[in-house]
Amino acid sequence: MSVKFKGIKEIAGSLVLVEGNFRPKYEELVEIELPGGEIRRGRVLEAEEKRVLVQMFEETRGMDASEGEVRFLGKTMTLGVSEEMLGRVFDGAANPMDGHPMPVAKKEMDINGNPINPYSREFPDDFLQTGISSIDGLNTLVRGQKLPIFSASGLPHSKIATQIARQAKIDGNFSVVFGAMGITFEESQYFINELRETGALQRSILFINTADDPVIERVTLPRLALTAAEYLAFEKDQHVLVILIDMTNYCEALREISAARKEVPGRRGYPGYLYTDLASIYERAGIIRGKEGSVTQIPILTMPEDDKTHPIPDLTGYITEGQIIVSRSLQQSGISPPIDVLNSLSRLKNKGVGEGKTRHDHSGISNQLFAAYAKGQEVRELAVILGEGALSEIDRKYLQFAEDFEKRFINQGEKENRDIKKTLDIGWDLVKTLPREELKRVKEEEIKEFLGDGSQN
Repeated sequence: MSVKFKGIKEIAGSLVLVEGNFRPKYEELVEIELPGGEIRRGRVLEAEEKRVLVQMFEETRGMDASEGEVRFLGKTMTLGVSEEMLGRVFDGAANPMDGHPMPVAKKEMDINGNPINPYSREFPDDFLQTGISSIDGLNTLVRGQKLPIFSASGLPHSKIATQIARQAKIDGNFSVVFGAMGITFEESQYFINELRETGALQRSILFINTADDPVIERVTLPRLALTAAEYLAFEKDQHVLVILIDMTNYCEALREISAARKEVPGRRGYPGYLYTDLASIYERAGIIRGKEGSVTQIPILTMPEDDKTHPIPDLTGYITEGQIIVSRSLQQSGISPPIDVLNSLSRLKNKGVGEGKTRHDHSGISNQLFAAYAKGQEVRELAVILGEGALSEIDRKYLQFAEDFEKRFINQGEKENRDIKKTLDIGWDLVKTLPREELKRVKEEEIKEFLGDGSQN
């Protein structure tokens, strides 16, 4: 039962200090009623004896500390979930943005979720196709995995995110939950329009927080998205892909709230609990034994100043199972999507490839492409120093391979959706240009199957 108090002591930005004889719970919801009857909502951020710090979801502009009445609701923030949310667009407070009424909730779920018992976790081992060759072929995404994309300012991570949301598929009932934090209005419209025009919106739920929305929404939005995903996955037996963009904006919101609370800052001003907080989001991906559904995560972040050692990508890399790197040099060369396959990594790749998942030759041709492209990059650097005239004949073949690999394998544009068979066939077509004795990463029977018995160039 909620009770009203008149005890607002101070208002500072989005924080409200309340004093009185009450003992609310951490993250308990709060309503503040203004003299005209307007209600503004928040949550308990910190609770001490007779003092409570409230983080407001809405603006505090116009609030009078002497007249506002505070009501503690006795519950934490929940999300009303149902399958009717598919095809809908919501804001960072889970209010509809598409002009349609709120869907009827089948269940109320705490947005903070429940940790998955490690004993109950199934090891991820099923291939999830994104339609992007540089991911599917060389840095394979596995159902139940958390695989972040590391980008930087000015790179097309928004287009990559939309392309994955539009193209991704897996055998079974599949849906996408898309969460965007601190983005521009133009980006939000791009996401909505792209998914609507291609029909992908019908199997998607969008949560969008723009840069001018309250900061607190950026903190709650990924939890709203994951709560909806967990309902679809573990209660409706769906395979759910969760795309979160941009986790850097999320971390900046945490830093802003931490500074307002006058907490002792950690590395680069971020709160000392940044690792724990990120883990509470990333670790909600997975598969539960006995459940048909799964939650796969692709968090996307922009590295400040292209720095991989910055706390956000650094901590994200520790928690997740690899990373996909977006390359500025490839983008400047006109390659789309500009994914740096050599610096990217999917630690669970080998669990999602092979007979019955992708194709029996996937592991071999993938290793061969990696090795040949790495050699081509070495030769490219050598050619810059010595000139192409100093290269041997085999070096020239590797140099040409690297150029062809970027133009034909990595480059596929924003609209082309390649299935895994086409991706692997392109790989075999590329290695045909190398002498057979250089193909040391593939089995002889695979060479005969895909290249025949003829001699190589």
